[in-house]
Amino acid sequence: MQRIIFNLILAIEQVGLNKLRSFLTALGIVFGVGAVIAMLAIGAGARKSILDQMKIIGVNNIVIESLQADEIEEEEDGDDGDTGSNNNAENDKKPYSPGLTLADAEIIMATVPGVEFVSPEIEIQATIIKDEIQKKGRCIGVYNGYFELNNLQLRKGNFFSETHVRNARPVCVIGENVEKRFFGGRQALGSSIKVNNVWLEIIGVLESKNVSKESLSSLGLRNLNDDIYIPTKTLLVRFKDRSKFLAKLVGNRNRRRNNNTNENTHQLDKLVVRMKESNKLQVSADLMARILYRRHNEVRDYQIQVPELLLEQEQKTQDTFNFVLAAIAGISLLVGGIGIMNIMLASVLERTKEIGIRRSLGATQKDIVQQFVFEAVFISFLGGMIGIILGVIGAKLIAASADIPTVISAWSIILSFGVSSSVGLIFGIVPARRASQLDPITALRT
Repeated sequence: MQRIIFNLILAIEQVGLNKLRSFLTALGIVFGVGAVIAMLAIGAGARKSILDQMKIIGVNNIVIESLQADEIEEEEDGDDGDTGSNNNAENDKKPYSPGLTLADAEIIMATVPGVEFVSPEIEIQATIIKDEIQKKGRCIGVYNGYFELNNLQLRKGNFFSETHVRNARPVCVIGENVEKRFFGGRQALGSSIKVNNVWLEIIGVLESKNVSKESLSSLGLRNLNDDIYIPTKTLLVRFKDRSKFLAKLVGNRNRRRNNNTNENTHQLDKLVVRMKESNKLQVSADLMARILYRRHNEVRDYQIQVPELLLEQEQKTQDTFNFVLAAIAGISLLVGGIGIMNIMLASVLERTKEIGIRRSLGATQKDIVQQFVFEAVFISFLGGMIGIILGVIGAKLIAASADIPTVISAWSIILSFGVSSSVGLIFGIVPARRASQLDPITALRT
């Protein structure tokens, strides 16, 4: 053990005597380790962002959204763009769809296997009035399943009862920002608030739902704290049921095109279906598509998305990209290791006399091997430490300047540190063996 410690001290002293050469030798390790940590931090940040998005939208969900007339026409024109005016005339004669309705939700719930519940949504822009405060806002018609889908909890009060839903009672649950904006420090629960021309009793106030602006933008979500929630049937009965205006538009497709109008005739804006098993999402989505295609008279005025599958595909793509980045950073470490080996081989030639003197004083081949391996490992160790610092700083700068989420984990630092030390050990063996095999007499004559 004393010989090992002595050889280690000699190695450290030798590195200290050649500071510039040692630093230049370690540069490859510095940039390699820094790149590995920064790339792994970017990859971990991207993964966390995707997982956060999956938590926001929920799992096992299938989302059915209504499409407006211009969106349908654009799709049809894109499919039949070169078929001429005859096909356009045929398109005008197609039966008009009743749009996305509550009946669709009931049929899906009754016929599609494995459905846990459905959550229809209707959104209207409204004028909200309380005392002397009047502001524009959103009123959302929902079932209680909507709150479960979005992980919304009550801070006080209750959700809708069966009586509220069945009898279209004028009640509402409000987000936290609505309470702050219209009530300040006063009690909102049990009070009434006017939405358009309808007075609604507040029966519940939601806990704050904190979601980053980036997630809201990337997922196309609303800020759930700003909305007023009422039973779906209450909105249809007491505000507006858009499907009742459908009869005026049947057979009038040409006139709507000429007048450039695009009135929404869908009773629902969105329908979210929660499935019991995630492995049947795609099959269930295909079945729903066939049901809706028949119910909507072969008019695809809806789109069906499976957010979890889309995000899983995005995650797979991101994992592949992260692997490529890590491989590139690993190549940097390999180049750094080769640099250490080359410098150490050159050092062996420069220090031939030193090696001969040590051997003549009783040092064994094992002692020489240990000294040169310790030098290589110590250089890579220092380079790894500096690289870790640069990698952490680089990840923080990337997150701050490029607005890219980064997550620096302990295992990435341990991995980089271990790899850098291993590189020094592996690439230091060849020069060390070369030095130990020098003939002492020949070395002294050099």
